[in-house]
Amino acid sequence: MPDVLHAVENGVSWITLNRPEAMNAVTWDQRERIIDLLASASADPEIRAVVVTATGRGFCAGADLRGSPSSSGDRVVGDVARMIRLGAQRFIGAVLDCEKPVIAAVNGTAAGIGAHLAFACDLVLAADSARFIEVFVRRGLVPDGGGAYLLPRLIGPQRAKELMFFGDAVPAAEAERMGLVNRVVPAETLEKTAREWAERLAQGPTRAIALTKQLVNASLDVDRTTAFATEATAQELNMGTRDAQEGVASFVERRGAEYEGR
Repeated sequence: MPDVLHAVENGVSWITLNRPEAMNAVTWDQRERIIDLLASASADPEIRAVVVTATGRGFCAGADLRGSPSSSGDRVVGDVARMIRLGAQRFIGAVLDCEKPVIAAVNGTAAGIGAHLAFACDLVLAADSARFIEVFVRRGLVPDGGGAYLLPRLIGPQRAKELMFFGDAVPAAEAERMGLVNRVVPAETLEKTAREWAERLAQGPTRAIALTKQLVNASLDVDRTTAFATEATAQELNMGTRDAQEGVASFVERRGAEYEGR
């Protein structure tokens, strides 16, 4: 069986980590495959939403470096930073930059880069048995893969520091209360709920959702003048789409809109 399962159903790209024996610790090959699938989802008009999930008891237990390309010679200054830029940061960036809405369906433990993979997604569903762990401090490491960027924006700097300084496991229900998770559901209904959410998104105005994602993701990094200018430009671009025209027409004609994703 492949380490990453992939299927497209009803306009939804399902990306499933498939190393349950390793709690889905992500390898170099898996990471590259997921990056490619996210890029393909952006470019394919038939894909209108993405779900990232996993098999077994774990969502992703972190990075498994055993499958990474080996480097020859002694490590020199710059090697680690380059590895992080081209590896963990590129991986998380691929989720943030995907032009389609991405849902994380977290079926179990999400630790380290696995937690950041979930937090980078646009919407996070978690099984009631899931938990999230900023595990880096337990190994004497600095959080990478965008953790110190993502968490303060989701829960504020002090709560982010608490999670990162102590490395304690956060149960799904507490993660929901903190704002890391949109909704917690019984484990047996996780896939069903993810399917319902994703297919609802896939029936929506895809380009408008993509532009909205870009606006929200950028909003905390820019001043009001820039945010307002970007918003106006986004609406200008969006008004040229078929779906925007359909949305306005459906309102005028008092009927339901039928969006095509274009």
